Amino acid sequence: MGTMGADLVSEEWTDVTAEWREVVAATGPADRTAAEDGVRLAYRLAGLAEPETVVWVGSPRAGVLTAARLTADGTAGPSVRDAVRTRPWAAARQQVFDRLGPAGWAEHWALTGAALWDGTALLAERVRTGIIETVAESAAGGEQAVRLTLLDAVLGQHDAAWLAAFDGQEGAEPLAGVLAVARAAGWWWPYERTAIVCERPLELHRDEAGRLDRGDGPALAYSDGFALHAWRGMPVPAEFLAGLDGLTPQRIREEENAELRRVMLEHYGYERYLEESGAEPVQRDEAGVLWRIELVGDEPLVMVEVVNSTPEPDGTHKTYWLRVPPRIRTAKEGVAWTFGLDEGEYTPERET
Repeated sequence: MGTMGADLVSEEWTDVTAEWREVVAATGPADRTAAEDGVRLAYRLAGLAEPETVVWVGSPRAGVLTAARLTADGTAGPSVRDAVRTRPWAAARQQVFDRLGPAGWAEHWALTGAALWDGTALLAERVRTGIIETVAESAAGGEQAVRLTLLDAVLGQHDAAWLAAFDGQEGAEPLAGVLAVARAAGWWWPYERTAIVCERPLELHRDEAGRLDRGDGPALAYSDGFALHAWRGMPVPAEFLAGLDGLTPQRIREEENAELRRVMLEHYGYERYLEESGAEPVQRDEAGVLWRIELVGDEPLVMVEVVNSTPEPDGTHKTYWLRVPPRIRTAKEGVAWTFGLDEGEYTPERET
């Protein structure tokens, strides 16, 4: 294939990946008609009779509870996930792999699923963890039963990473129903007589790295009240976020949980914390000023204060704060570390 042809292929799959990136981030009411049509198509393509009923729920948590109840009383019948999702996926992957070859498949995956995998997998795992934490104690059979029910789920929009690799590919026709549900709804549970389908979330907030992140409310929220709170990917209690605006250096020091204390420091601002804590510099050199504060139950907070030698448009010089490892003993060593260098290797012509 010529360069122009390769560029066109790359652009085509970039567009597909962008579409599925939107799918995984979609919020608001599901397209119930399209989702139910997709569910029934998935059953037919698997050689199964269509489900007798499709039950809608507000969130994956409600999906787990509903699935556990309907399987326990025999209403839903056995899981058919392998037939509608696993086997068609395996067959489609084998066909695409055989057609493209190992190198072609690796390149194709890099352009499609790989670009979405980390963030989407992390999001799905956070949902699983949130479900286990909130329903394991109350669910019949406890945590083990919840985990087993989660294994019956098809992830809908959160399957976007691997579905992006098969969308439009020759040999992926058996996945048409699964693709349709993913575009229209959230997680779903396929059983012999009943399919349980979840709404999409109402809100989703993530940082530039794709991690759940919000400082003033739930980072992921569903219509039935199931919600996850997180700060830059780290799970936090809802009440913890509510108290961030009233932080003081003393409150930060008194926090016993080291991970929550780090969230507090990020929210409060390292520079502000150093200033209001009465911290004293421990070393100065041509690169800047080294600051250090001991934290109970955690590694010390060590920062390098650096003044940019290039003036701003108004003539002032901006100050930057760089967090460095506790082992750092000089400002120059700290600045060198941020560039991946040893102190002796760091000899800039101009400090910035």
